[in-house]
Amino acid sequence: MAIQHSNQSSTLIDVLDKILDKGLVIAGDIKISVADVDLLSIKIRLLVASVDKAKEIGLDWWERDPYLSSKATTQSLEKENAALLARMNRLEQRLEQQLEEAGSENVNRRFLLEDETRDKDV
Repeated sequence: MAIQHSNQSSTLIDVLDKILDKGLVIAGDIKISVADVDLLSIKIRLLVASVDKAKEIGLDWWERDPYLSSKATTQSLEKENAALLARMNRLEQRLEQQLEEAGSENVNRRFLLEDETRDKDV
């Protein structure tokens, strides 16, 4: 009886290509307990995939992390700038309203004072 060998061999590059194309998830939990009291709980979740595959499944956190992406810093500054501009616009509107109210009160006071002086003169 002869021993048959498989002619299909996978090289490391083939295996990595398949893993990066399809993705690989490794999940595990580690618990350290003494007398049924959990002292330490670690949940490990590892995803190995290509960047294209990760984006395809909705993972792109590295693009928003300021430590990993210069775009993230620019985006956070733009967001902060927009928030400050909106706040400034609201404050300016409130100031204009208060000035208008104060202006109409001053006009009313002026007319009342003029009416009082007229009454005194007559």
